[in-house]
Amino acid sequence: MLAAWAVKYRPKSLAKVIGNKETIQKLVDWVKSWDQGVPKKKAAFLYGPPGVGKTSTVEALAQDFQMELVEKNASDYRTEDAINRFAGLASQFGSLFGGKRIVLLDEIDGLTGTADRGGVKAITDVLKTAQCPIILTANSAYDPKFTNLRNYCLLLEFKKLPVGEIAEHLKGISENERIQADETTLKFIAQRSQGDVRSAVTDLQALAQGKEKLKYEDVSWLGYRDRQDTVFNVLRMIIYGKTCNSARQAANMSDVDVDMLFEWIYENIPDHLTDQHDLAMALDALSIADIYRGRIRVTRDWSLMRYVVDYMTAGVAMARQNSEVSGWIPFKFPSRIQMLSRSRAERATRLNIGKKIKHRCHVSAVRASKEVLPYLRIIFENNTEMAVGLAKWLDLDPEMIEYIAGSEDKAEAITRLLC
Repeated sequence: MLAAWAVKYRPKSLAKVIGNKETIQKLVDWVKSWDQGVPKKKAAFLYGPPGVGKTSTVEALAQDFQMELVEKNASDYRTEDAINRFAGLASQFGSLFGGKRIVLLDEIDGLTGTADRGGVKAITDVLKTAQCPIILTANSAYDPKFTNLRNYCLLLEFKKLPVGEIAEHLKGISENERIQADETTLKFIAQRSQGDVRSAVTDLQALAQGKEKLKYEDVSWLGYRDRQDTVFNVLRMIIYGKTCNSARQAANMSDVDVDMLFEWIYENIPDHLTDQHDLAMALDALSIADIYRGRIRVTRDWSLMRYVVDYMTAGVAMARQNSEVSGWIPFKFPSRIQMLSRSRAERATRLNIGKKIKHRCHVSAVRASKEVLPYLRIIFENNTEMAVGLAKWLDLDPEMIEYIAGSEDKAEAITRLLC
């Protein structure tokens, strides 16, 4: 089974953590200050958007300093009693073998609701008597519920990572996985991640599956999709949903429209429903959802949309009865959307060439692309010198030349003679 690259390439030392060097150095200095006694600020509060290395930094720091890391997601310990049982005890007693200890309460912004107010208060009380470093992480440190807690913490902001650093990280992974990927391709993936290195690594793995060479055309269609982290979470909640309500609610969380979400589900259920009966039931539910989509297109009766959502979410979730999946299975981008995106770009190129022909031959661009372009293609494939003359006459750019020539080698030969 495939290993998630986001886990496989998680930094094992602080030297391998990318970005936020000044912030990380402040964290290191704070941890070292414990050697001189318990500091005034007994906790470090790391905050910043997802995927920028907050948790990875703490884990790498524990490795470098040979400290025992006691790590829990705070949202799993919501009440005051639970926080005291875990964080309270961990912050008071040393390692089993007498070494140093550091406590990490991850994603404390998951503490919401009335019961959680006791949890936040309990964390604050633990900090007052802590005898070892405690680190908290959250997307934002300035949530009103953290007002009092902030007074006891060293606030350290982790910012979104620069595109160049993410692209360089992706380059190292590509080389290690023996995948040829040019700089433009990796930079595009990095830009699409919006500073989230974990998202970028996951994108790279999903796009590179089954390939030895990753080209720009393999990733350029990503411009037509929303951020994958939301979509992937929604898919996971639908395909692995335990109840109808949770599966339906997942659709409300999605940043993509219902039609696009349908394509995501259709593309991915064969890999995640391993039992043939389960898969047949899920596809049957999707087929009914698709029938209702067709009726909406014909009748414009949008009240039918609730049936579309019910069948494509709850119907798929309830189909899962006997399927067992071990290990990590990547979610795939919808191939039908990918093909449509690529064909859209191809149609745009054909039309632009048609406009060039229109300017010279005084025919419509549509007619030129349908009737003249096929003859140009024959010339470009078989007569380089004539192709050069036509390219100059029509004022074709390199992209148009490559499209007409049909191959990079022929396009390069024509372009060289143009220079």
